[in-house]
Amino acid sequence: MACPKWVPPMFWLVALYDGLLGAAFLIAAGPLYDAMGVTPANHLGYVQFPAALLIVFAVMFARVAMNPPANRELMLYGVGLKLSYLGVVLGHWAFGSIPTAWIPLALCDLVWAMLFIAAWVKTAPPPAATDARPSA
Repeated sequence: MACPKWVPPMFWLVALYDGLLGAAFLIAAGPLYDAMGVTPANHLGYVQFPAALLIVFAVMFARVAMNPPANRELMLYGVGLKLSYLGVVLGHWAFGSIPTAWIPLALCDLVWAMLFIAAWVKTAPPPAATDARPSA
């Protein structure tokens, strides 16, 4: 399977992006919410759990970066993660009930999802060779 040169660095970059974002909200959600002017959740656990999940996905993205063709199917889980966040934010944005601080992150996730799909397509195995001889 061929792997375009841009695919591994892209997955290293998203691993860093999600890992740092997850760690920041896991460790310092309160100050981040204050800095963004967002009302925090009524319990820190509501923020820490998704932050921890971001770290888990960051580890998965690093795994993909190490060998994209071998870990190609994991890319689709990344698409699912990014489109899930995008859908939640855009859904709330459509009804005017989400702080604008979350919108740039959702738009970044749209870009990531499109890049993951492109990587998934570009790392597809070549079509299997078929035997053109008639069967006996």
